[in-house]
Amino acid sequence: MYIENIKFSLWADFIERDFLEKKFIELVNSGIVNGATSNPAIFKNAFLNSKAYEEQKKELGLKGKKLYEALAIADIQRAADILKPLYERGDDGFVSIEVDPFYCDDTAATIEDGISLYNAINRKNVMIKIPATKAGYDAMKTLLAKGIHINATLIFSVEQAKKVLEAYKSSNAPKGTKLVISVFVSRFDRLLDEKLPMNLKGMAGVMNASKIYNIIQDAKLEDVKTLFASTGVKGDIYEPSYYVDELIGANCINTAPIETIDAFVKNGVKEQALPRDEAIINKYFMILSDMKIDFQAVCNELLNDGILQFKDAFRDIIKALEK
Repeated sequence: MYIENIKFSLWADFIERDFLEKKFIELVNSGIVNGATSNPAIFKNAFLNSKAYEEQKKELGLKGKKLYEALAIADIQRAADILKPLYERGDDGFVSIEVDPFYCDDTAATIEDGISLYNAINRKNVMIKIPATKAGYDAMKTLLAKGIHINATLIFSVEQAKKVLEAYKSSNAPKGTKLVISVFVSRFDRLLDEKLPMNLKGMAGVMNASKIYNIIQDAKLEDVKTLFASTGVKGDIYEPSYYVDELIGANCINTAPIETIDAFVKNGVKEQALPRDEAIINKYFMILSDMKIDFQAVCNELLNDGILQFKDAFRDIIKALEK
């Protein structure tokens, strides 16, 4: 737990084999990081650009999706083993892996893929990551009921977060089955900043994430946490640790790129920023509404773009591993 008195955690939003054996172990042992997340884009970068996988690729003799899954499962197992002591003492200790993004509108296929990955990895501290779509909510409910930990990903709207909470409540998940609700942050500002005056820039993602955090906290569910994702900064308009500094709160997680974590540890503001007052949050969104910005439409656009990006990355990996 990075800030133990309020149960605020940092997770590494990165997985790569050499990284796991070196810096990741250092980050875990030093108490900076106590979890990890992955996604198709992260694995694409690792599998296609790192030489650490060449030997296993030759040994396995597999191609395409089978090779992808073998490489991904091996990395997730290793991360889970490194994190196991934290998990056993109740200090998070989770690593997540995403189902095939092409199943985002197919509940049955998502459930089957989630169970298959969970069984193949065979580690208690793995989370199955599922996009927050209509099909995804039903799949989450089924997997939670089986005691499988879930990372609900690509959360952009309040509505999505509420539907994930409903899925959790109706699942009757066994006590101790964990759910993290991954709220994406920085993509709002990349999309909206150019349309906003200086005093409103850089706050759309933070205000939206703050509102969702308040809703999740108000639900008072022991095994459910808010996880802030997409918290890296592009360019130099904001401090490198900006999206961590602005979202420090009790009982939540920030999963960030390694350079963002390094910047936060070195120079970040360690003061609690959450919860934000609802009146302040609502005033911000009222101003956006007065400017004719349809925030729900923005959420929908970002969700569709996010799913498309994961599909594109997954397709690129499979295509490259067919060779």
